[in-house]
Amino acid sequence: MAQTLYRGTGRRKTAVARVRLVAGSGSITVNGREYTEYFPRPNYQRTVRSPLDLLDVAGNYDVIASVEGGGLTGQADAVRHGIARALAEESQEARGELKAAGMLTRDARAVERKKYGLKKARKRPQFSKR
Repeated sequence: MAQTLYRGTGRRKTAVARVRLVAGSGSITVNGREYTEYFPRPNYQRTVRSPLDLLDVAGNYDVIASVEGGGLTGQADAVRHGIARALAEESQEARGELKAAGMLTRDARAVERKKYGLKKARKRPQFSKR
């Protein structure tokens, strides 16, 4: 008998997370390490757990995530997005709850590109009158 497997891809800034949800005891693994070890800050841990806590299914699934690119904030948000997408694949009512909470929306904010003639995206060189 094949075990049910749900997949989700989460993205945020330049971070991309590939998430697999398997029926299990509730362990969350990120890049082969426990998520509390990979994301040492409590707010990142809360972010990663939030879709599971919202649907109250934290102990029902094992989460295996591989994430690359970006920093820890982007990676935590990418993992959250991936978990939410995988849970939405599982049932239609779960999808509705996640959508209402805004967890299925891809956060499109990213760094603005640098323009020529400027020091950064919008910062201009210092103006000198004389």
